Amino acid sequence: MKLSCSKTYSDIPFAHRQHHHPGHCQLIHGHNWGIKLTFACRETDANGFVIDFGGLKFIRQWIDKNLDHACVLNREDPKLEHLLRELDGMIQPLIVENCSAEGLAKYFYETFDPMVRKETGDRAWIESVEVLEDSRNAARYEA
Repeated sequence: MKLSCSKTYSDIPFAHRQHHHPGHCQLIHGHNWGIKLTFACRETDANGFVIDFGGLKFIRQWIDKNLDHACVLNREDPKLEHLLRELDGMIQPLIVENCSAEGLAKYFYETFDPMVRKETGDRAWIESVEVLEDSRNAARYEA
């Protein structure tokens, strides 16, 4: 038996740039992002919870520190070094493999799953991550 629950972090303002895109998405632009985390376990905690939502402050702190008003850029962006040098002190960069919604869903899974496993003693884990780009578009990653 497997149980699951989810929590959504909404209205996270950060920018990104899709350097391969032939249109306007190649420009640095922002969205109000959402991150929906689905947690799973085989055995609930003493309260009957898959995860205690009140105990997830470590995720909110990571989001606030790394994403709030950040600029997320692809590691292989040919303008990366130039942007970091020229905009030093004007952006909070977060460098990832792929800053598309799909790439971010995978990145957040790889970031949050070990944190959740550690906090719960491997009792619970991240089942999936859905990234919402504003309110219209979403991408999902499942392990």
